[in-house]
Amino acid sequence: MSEELNLHQEHEEVGYEREDLSPRGIFAFLIGLALLGVLIHFALKGMYGYLDAYQKEHQPSLNPLVSQTETNSRKVSNADIARFPEPRLETNERLEINDFRLQEEKKLNSYDWIDQKAGIARIPIDRAMQLLAQRRLPTRPQPGAVPPSPVNMARQAATRSNISQLPKPSKKGKEVKQ
Repeated sequence: MSEELNLHQEHEEVGYEREDLSPRGIFAFLIGLALLGVLIHFALKGMYGYLDAYQKEHQPSLNPLVSQTETNSRKVSNADIARFPEPRLETNERLEINDFRLQEEKKLNSYDWIDQKAGIARIPIDRAMQLLAQRRLPTRPQPGAVPPSPVNMARQAATRSNISQLPKPSKKGKEVKQ
């Protein structure tokens, strides 16, 4: 039993492998891998250069009536981008969405002519809501009621649109009667 408890005693059969990977072997492998990567890079670059030159040599001649194009079709100029139809890919999403939102806010909160000849104008949304509240939304005629004549409807619309006789609000927010 005393032999089983003695853990410090060394046995001849028990041991460990004395030859592990050396740092020199690991570094040699990594350097060889890097050199192989560089060699493959230059081999592919040379192969693609050869294939590009071969394609340029064996390119069929263009019809003389066709306008000459730039030989490097991989680069896009700003003129080509402007000529491409909408919608285009976004180049800077944050700036473009902010510009779009600012334009929408400007449209919602400003006066502008849509069709000046026809007398159609755009008004701010707050003012449009005030006008709708003053004039009330148009309603459908009740079933069984006699429809009003176009003359009376025009007269009523003109009366409702005349806001010159409405009481004007004072500076404190209270209405002042005239």
